[in-house]
Amino acid sequence: MTESSMKKLASTLLDAITDKDPLVQEQVCSALCSLGEARPVETLRACEEYLRQHDKLAHPYRAAVLRAMERVLSSRASELDKDTASTIILLASSEMTKTKDLVWDWQQAASGVLVAVGRQFISKVMEELLRRLHPGTLPHCAVLHTLASLSVANAFGVVPFLPSVLSSLLPVLGVAKQDTVRVAFCSALQRFSEGALEYLANLDRAPDPTVRKDAFATDIFSAYDVLFHQWLQSREAKLRLAVVEALGPMSHLLPSERLEEQLPKLLPGILALYKKHAETFYLSKSLGQILEAAVSVGSRTLETQLDALLAALHSQICVPVESSSPLVMSNQKEVLRCFTVLACSSPDRLLAFLLPRLDTSNERTRVGTLQVVRHVINSAAAQMEDKKPFILSSMRLPLLDTNSKVKRAVVQVISAMAHHGYLEQPGGEAMIEYIVQQCALPPEQEPEKPGPGSKDPKADSVRAISVRTLYLVSTTVDRMSHVLWPYLLQFLTPVRFTGALTPLCRSLVHLAQKRQEAGADAFLIQYDAHASLPSPYAVTGRLLVVSSSPYLGDGRGAAALRLLSVLHPNIHPLLGQHWETTVPLLLGYLDEHTEETLPQEEWEEKLLMFLRDTLAIISDNAWICQLSLELCRQLPCYDEAPQEKNFLYKCIGTTLGAASSKEVVRKHLQELLETARYQEEAEREGLACCFGICAISHLEDTLAQLEDFVRSEVFRKSIGILNIFKDRSENEVEKVKSALILCYGHVAARAPRELVLAKVESDILRNICQHFSTKVLGIKVETKDPALKLCLVQSVCMVSRAICSSTQAGSFHFTRKAELVAQMMEFIRAEPPDSLRTPIRKKAMLTCTYLVSVEPALDEQARADVIHGCLHSIMALLPEPKEEDGGCQKSLYLETLHALEDLLTSLLQRNMTPQGLQIMIEHLSPWIKSPRGHERARALGLSALLLRYFLEHLRVSALVPFHNLGLLIGLFSPRCADLWPATRQEAVDCVYSLLYLQLGYEGFSRDYRDDVAERLLSLKDGLVHPDPAILFHTCHSVGQIIAKRLPPDQLISLLLTMFEALGDPEKNCSRAATVMINCLLQERGGVLQEKVPEIVSVLRSKLQEAQGEHVLPAAQHSVYLLATQHCAAVVSSLLGSPLPLDSSAVDTLRSMLLRSGSEDVVQRMDLEGGWELLRTSAGHEEGATRLARAMAEHAGPRLPLVLKTLACTHSSAYENQRVTTTAFLAELLNSNVANDLMLLDSLLESLAARQKDTCASVRRLVLRGLANLASGCPDKVRTHGPQLLTAMIGGLDDGDNPHSPVALEAMLGLARLVHLVESWDLRSGLLHVAIRIRPFFDSEKMEFRTASIRLFGHLNKVCHGDCEDVFLDQVVGGLAPLLLHLQDPQATVASACRFALRMCGPNLACEELSAAFQKHLQEGRALHFGEFLNTTCKHLMHHFPDLLGRLLTTCLFYFKSSWENVRAAAPLFTGFLVLHSEPRQQPQVDLDQLIAALQILLKDPAPEVRTRAAEALGRLVKLA
Repeated sequence: MTESSMKKLASTLLDAITDKDPLVQEQVCSALCSLGEARPVETLRACEEYLRQHDKLAHPYRAAVLRAMERVLSSRASELDKDTASTIILLASSEMTKTKDLVWDWQQAASGVLVAVGRQFISKVMEELLRRLHPGTLPHCAVLHTLASLSVANAFGVVPFLPSVLSSLLPVLGVAKQDTVRVAFCSALQRFSEGALEYLANLDRAPDPTVRKDAFATDIFSAYDVLFHQWLQSREAKLRLAVVEALGPMSHLLPSERLEEQLPKLLPGILALYKKHAETFYLSKSLGQILEAAVSVGSRTLETQLDALLAALHSQICVPVESSSPLVMSNQKEVLRCFTVLACSSPDRLLAFLLPRLDTSNERTRVGTLQVVRHVINSAAAQMEDKKPFILSSMRLPLLDTNSKVKRAVVQVISAMAHHGYLEQPGGEAMIEYIVQQCALPPEQEPEKPGPGSKDPKADSVRAISVRTLYLVSTTVDRMSHVLWPYLLQFLTPVRFTGALTPLCRSLVHLAQKRQEAGADAFLIQYDAHASLPSPYAVTGRLLVVSSSPYLGDGRGAAALRLLSVLHPNIHPLLGQHWETTVPLLLGYLDEHTEETLPQEEWEEKLLMFLRDTLAIISDNAWICQLSLELCRQLPCYDEAPQEKNFLYKCIGTTLGAASSKEVVRKHLQELLETARYQEEAEREGLACCFGICAISHLEDTLAQLEDFVRSEVFRKSIGILNIFKDRSENEVEKVKSALILCYGHVAARAPRELVLAKVESDILRNICQHFSTKVLGIKVETKDPALKLCLVQSVCMVSRAICSSTQAGSFHFTRKAELVAQMMEFIRAEPPDSLRTPIRKKAMLTCTYLVSVEPALDEQARADVIHGCLHSIMALLPEPKEEDGGCQKSLYLETLHALEDLLTSLLQRNMTPQGLQIMIEHLSPWIKSPRGHERARALGLSALLLRYFLEHLRVSALVPFHNLGLLIGLFSPRCADLWPATRQEAVDCVYSLLYLQLGYEGFSRDYRDDVAERLLSLKDGLVHPDPAILFHTCHSVGQIIAKRLPPDQLISLLLTMFEALGDPEKNCSRAATVMINCLLQERGGVLQEKVPEIVSVLRSKLQEAQGEHVLPAAQHSVYLLATQHCAAVVSSLLGSPLPLDSSAVDTLRSMLLRSGSEDVVQRMDLEGGWELLRTSAGHEEGATRLARAMAEHAGPRLPLVLKTLACTHSSAYENQRVTTTAFLAELLNSNVANDLMLLDSLLESLAARQKDTCASVRRLVLRGLANLASGCPDKVRTHGPQLLTAMIGGLDDGDNPHSPVALEAMLGLARLVHLVESWDLRSGLLHVAIRIRPFFDSEKMEFRTASIRLFGHLNKVCHGDCEDVFLDQVVGGLAPLLLHLQDPQATVASACRFALRMCGPNLACEELSAAFQKHLQEGRALHFGEFLNTTCKHLMHHFPDLLGRLLTTCLFYFKSSWENVRAAAPLFTGFLVLHSEPRQQPQVDLDQLIAALQILLKDPAPEVRTRAAEALGRLVKLA
């Protein structure tokens, strides 16, 4: 690049610096920086010259130029020569001091330039700045600011000049009267001091290592004197803070004796400012620096100031940190830093001040003090070493504080203590216990707001902090290992620490593993030496029981199991191998589930199996008895956790089952019965489970103990005592009885089946019934307590299930069966018929289900009573509850319904004959016809279930007729149109099952699938639709299927049943019956001649009744259908009664089509609105098209005649007729019917004849018709390829109108045809088409842009792998327009460009470019245009470097585009091309032309365009 080109670039950008849009201005600056990165000296000289020549340029723009210069200098200052550096220094100095007024952005920008140059040329910069310091005259504020910034940026360079600077500045300090100037002086003195301190701290790297503090001491003290004694007294707060900020670092440079001398005044002076300033960060920071300086010189004066210092600092730390301001948080840190300095110098005085303040009850004081204590424990560990006992003892009262903020602070102090050995001291255990107590807090008891830095309130809670602290102390502080192990074990069993179990277990696991690594001796617990630790039995029981609710307390189940596994050597020596295998399986099961998905019963059973296996491995009766004793002792601990207590009872039962000592078993069972809390339902259930599990091994002892308890004094006394309190006695006694009844039920359910049968009636049921009913004066009095009823039902259910599941059930005669069934039915009938409140109904039906299966069989009346009673109890319930009404209620409803289903199938199983099925359906029939929808839905659901069950279990030994098929189908099929969608679908299922039952009775195998019957399943979807037309059409289809598969002997019974359905109060079902009747008569009426009188008689009665408006015409139509097949018989039956007629008038065309039998055509036109379109001039063409489409689909055979009729109108003198005819003919080619009817050639000939029609619409429709061949007869396109292509290419050149609709149709048609014609036919016109459509890429009309670009894509697709050079040139020429039109304002155009570019990719023979197009330009994927264009340009310039000039020339054309987005994309494209080009490509580019064009774009009205132009100009520097 020549010097003049570089100057043009820079001057063009500099001229644009005055742009009013800030984003454009920022991009211009960035572009200048890009120039500067490549050519720093020329760029900086250009900027300097521009500012010098444009003296009147406003200061905001001057500042922008200076900022650009600073950015260039920050990375390229080392490349400057001395002359350029001097020129820039003079410019920046001049700009900075041009006005005495404060114009901050301008002066700061100039100062930034000086600082950037000063990193390399410090001497020249300092020389210039010192030249600006005139003796006796106040310096410019910007000069002071620059000196200050340089002191920080280049301390090693500035400090040697400090004496000269200070000697010039100090004499005029007293002259400074303006606060702004004073603030500037303070800032400079602060930075000078900081720079000097940095220099002195790094003398080994300093240019002059002989420099000492003394070199500055005198001057700094002189400045200190003015600042402290004069300026600090100012009323201006900003100045006072600036003085304080400066005094901090200055204090380190004061002579020692001077500092000692000033401290008595300096410290009180700083402290006094705390009361005047809200923002105290700078005060605290400076105070910390002064204290450090005082300590470093061994000040004695500091001791006298300690009390005031501590009081002031303490008051600062006690200020609540509610603000989110960073300065408030920083102030806290600086105050704590001050405390660190004092802790290191005066630890005793500090603690004497702090520790008494822990005893105060004031929250802020206590929290603040605890913060300081924690900080000094961490930061002054050596000084606090011998103070540990005092600090520990002072924590006594804070440990009792219930305030959450205090608790958080205490936990943090304890964490610090753990790291520094405090907890190993006497009193340390109290701290550990405190942490565990906080871990046990319930999460919901955390009402405080979160801390300022916390997003999650829970993460900042006392419990969360305590949990983290316990884990960190356990895992990261090695010295705490021997303190926490095994001490933490003692917190496992007390109830008050239940909430802390998860963190406790995790910490103990880590500690145990560390001990194991240290060796077996270190890990084994010496229980004799640790009397307070829980026994192995207590630990085992506790961890196992809490695992039953594994997701509570942040997943304590997994944590407890892991700890149990790790502790196995301390539990029992034989458990290691087994637990190492089974515990991971349990943990894996938990990982597979969540709290919502875990099946609780299955999980508990896994834990009980784990316990059983553990006891079997130990096989030590003494150990097992000790464990059972410990488990019994833990029962009271779970009074507030019923689920876990229930599981504990199961664990006790399991353990007692493993014990071999009968005395121990009897003793524990007796104690459990005596101590149980019978008022709690969960406890009654748990106690019963315990007895049931125990009975697995000790059936006799368990039953004996239950009877002993009833006879015992304890039981009698408790009953007697309860009888004293009449109000409570009945209820509480019945709770005890409920538990005993449940115990018997669980014993029967769990005990070995071979032993239970002998005990069922003699022991178990006798005692159950005895406890349930009481005799008063010899009269049996039954309870009203629903809980006792439920327990009885549950227990009888368990007994019945036990009998059924026994291998000897077939030979067992259950004498009390009828009595129990009657009792269950009594319970069911006693329940409210309209609501479901308790599970009694469900349990009673479940019990009946098991009882039905036991011998002796129920008599017919008893069976009927059971079915009738249960149906009445369930069917009349209100509709199924929704989810929002309560999940439990819905669950109970569903379970009760399933119980009814099980009962009915069990009853059906006892009589698996058509008669048995008929009886069941007869019971359901009233509900199937119920006027209430939910009752019908339930009845149909049950019917479908029973029919499926009957079908699945059908065993046909001989071919017998299914005599009631017609009746059943007649009952169910009208329900296919029920108002309830679920009922409609269940009705289809019923018909489906009945048809397969018929096939089964005819001898077909169970796996046979009948094509006709299977169609029913596909019809179910149509029944979901609420549209009556679709619904009744589906019913008609159902009727057709029934007609095809119904045996002839069942037809009349089906019809008669259907006739009854005509009077159904549900009108939809009545209409469905009419549809199906007519379908059956139409399909099968021919075999009904003998039944005509009967059918007509019924129909006449329906005609006379005429219940609904739809019944009359339907019945009439039925008679009509019958008459078409048996005319004489019908007429004879009707005795000459006339049939009424009905007709309607329609317009001529519609009427003609209807009369000719083309109803489907009319219906299709109705649905598509075709008739309305034909009536309007605007829609006439589309109407003709739709009519042609409908006729091609539904009336093909009639088309030859239609075409013959249309032949004369196709050449009509009237334009409208030609348009209509051409539209009709063109659409026919869109269907294969033209080929099927051998009309193709004549249609093509007719259309070709109108290619030169004077009407453009006709010519356009001709091209559309020819292109339709691609859809209607694609295999014929090759044959007619030359003719089609000639027509389409001719259409491209149609008329003089540049936006001819014929040309548009030609492009659309070519896009459809090019893939189907022969390649050699296409090749001759390919180049012509590509050239002809290219101008349309930039058409003002969106349709033309879209069509031309899509066609270009299709042409490329056709040429894949065989692209000639002449066409490849067109592909290359189209790249730039396509890339730029990706930003087209019309989405369809942009989408077409995506397609076209994807198709172009393979023809460019560049895999990377093609892959980029495929990756970024997929439809539906968001496009990051800048990123994509950058990638594309990189590949283009790498593989096609010679295209640079051509692509840039195309971009220049689009600089003038009328679309803003495209106009902005063009310079962006230009910039990326240049960015990825190589210097050797420079000759391809007319740089002056490009700069001039971009210069014009910099004046574009659109800011985005100007921004992209500036960006491109910045990249042109690449062409050097």
